[in-house]
Amino acid sequence: MKSMKPTLMGTLKFSHIPQMGFLQNPQSHNLQRPSTVTCGLRGGTRKPLWKSRVLSIEAIQAVHSLKLANSNSKLHHVFSTRLSRLLKADLLDTLAELQRQNEFHLALKVFAFVRKELWYKPDMSLYCDMIQLLGKNRMTEMAEQLFAELEKDGLTPDTRAFTEMIGAYLQVGMIEKAMET
Repeated sequence: MKSMKPTLMGTLKFSHIPQMGFLQNPQSHNLQRPSTVTCGLRGGTRKPLWKSRVLSIEAIQAVHSLKLANSNSKLHHVFSTRLSRLLKADLLDTLAELQRQNEFHLALKVFAFVRKELWYKPDMSLYCDMIQLLGKNRMTEMAEQLFAELEKDGLTPDTRAFTEMIGAYLQVGMIEKAMET
């Protein structure tokens, strides 16, 4: 069996704190025995604390099916069979995974699908994530359209929305347009 070595945080030794519990024979027990407390992870690197949700099998299969669908008819079939059955959290996870993988064409289609769902309420962070993805891929016209749709959906652009639009403009060298924003 492997010995457990502290990796990240280290080890603390307490020699001034006695061992807890009832002692049967206090004379034969050494009360000054050092205690060792190990803090941190026991192996591997530390994962980020946010966005650490593990994708469900259904969400993974949906992403995989979307990426394999190479025609509009196959894509429509995936949307009607796989995506329509996903729970809200899984559908949003699918969108986030497509964004993470920089699949902006598929992410745009899934975003449009999400916006048609009955439970959907306009969400600024979803719009900002999409604007960021489009800006990263130098699709400023689409990012501008999405920014306009954001306002049509009744949302008031916040600092992040403006920052993402400025970033999209700077990505393609449109410094004047970024300054106007």
